[in-house]
Amino acid sequence: MTLLVPAEPPLVPSPDEGRSLLRRELLEADYREDDVLGRVLDWVRRLIVRTLDAASSAPPLSTFFAMLVGLLLVLALVWLVTRTRASRGVRRQGAAAVPDDTVGADEWRARAEAAYSSGDHSTALVDGFRALAVRQVERGLLDDAPGATAHELAVALRARYPDRAQHVDEGARLFDLVLYGDRVATEDQARSVLALDDELAGTA
Repeated sequence: MTLLVPAEPPLVPSPDEGRSLLRRELLEADYREDDVLGRVLDWVRRLIVRTLDAASSAPPLSTFFAMLVGLLLVLALVWLVTRTRASRGVRRQGAAAVPDDTVGADEWRARAEAAYSSGDHSTALVDGFRALAVRQVERGLLDDAPGATAHELAVALRARYPDRAQHVDEGARLFDLVLYGDRVATEDQARSVLALDDELAGTA
């Protein structure tokens, strides 16, 4: 009797199709950006290693210049990494200040007060600024602009409350520093944003 061994199920997709899909995926912009940065950093690293190796067998004067070149390359590397992180931070700061337009001002304020009471002053500051912005929209004093950044909100608030322009600008600046700059808000900073919400609401 001959036993029939079932054939292995075909791969879906096939190996050739899989390679083609992977190649197309790696051509996406995100991969190209990270790959270019990685290649530049790797090139700089190799150049520094070669420079230091050459300096170890060179005359004293040549060694000095080689070390100087190596130092400049290190500084260039630090500058490149810093600029890359800064540009990513700027892109993040373009995000909407109020991520959920279904949450009302009172709820944002309640979250801010709860965070403040628990000692989480960073969350209190961020949610307090959101409460401030949403409250102005709810009162019809600001246009409803979903996706507006903290800077854009500050511009609109300055036009509405010119006598509070400095406090509004400071609140928006602190909002960006805490949310996007990984800064930790102090108790006074959080309280200042909550107080500004009260002032603009006319309940101070």
